Amino acid sequence: MVTDKKQSPQEIFNTIAPNYDYMNNVISLGTHKSWRKKVAMTMPIPKGSYVLDLCCGTADWTIHHARTVGPSGHVVGLDFSENMLKIADKKVTELHLNKEISLVQGDAMATNYPDNTFDFVTIGFGLRNLPDKIAGLREMYRVLKPGGSVIILETSQPDNPIVRPAWHFYFAKIMPLLGKILTKQQAEYQYLDETTEKFMSYQELVDTMTEIGFKDVHFKRYNLGAAAAHFGTK
Repeated sequence: MVTDKKQSPQEIFNTIAPNYDYMNNVISLGTHKSWRKKVAMTMPIPKGSYVLDLCCGTADWTIHHARTVGPSGHVVGLDFSENMLKIADKKVTELHLNKEISLVQGDAMATNYPDNTFDFVTIGFGLRNLPDKIAGLREMYRVLKPGGSVIILETSQPDNPIVRPAWHFYFAKIMPLLGKILTKQQAEYQYLDETTEKFMSYQELVDTMTEIGFKDVHFKRYNLGAAAAHFGTK
């Protein structure tokens, strides 16, 4: 494992924050945007909803939610990286969405919100980076209102015997190389490959969500299994 063991996930994301949006587009070939749009079509968030977007990063999904819920709703974008939140705050301000969005630095595994607070909880490409994923899922369940919904968008692991080797090669070799060439941050992108490789399968995530108490758990896969969206209700 080439990642510096002294670097915490928070430090890693603080380091890659300035290039995060650019590298997201490069690494995913822009498909992360279409995945979010497809998720929104599968489970639309109604106007007026109160939404918590965990691991919000630079706030792309947070901003999308704010435009969806409108002035009568509100979105909280929570992330542990102050550098990510600085970029998010700049975006939110430039788009004049400060009334619709609150940005908060915090721990997705232990937020300060009371039980049964939010209509929706979302997390995009962040669950795999939590040190304790079960604690994160339990926290999502806790802060959701009864009848509320969770939406988890995450990289997945293709099980197609033809696609899977190419997927592994890309994440293990090409992605860190791109990080090294384009941002001089090979170790950080090696870490992102490691979290992707070790993350639970789409079916394991279904089983875990069900065990925690989520109902009507289901999923949709994108790009031959390169990503998956999981949905559940409390």
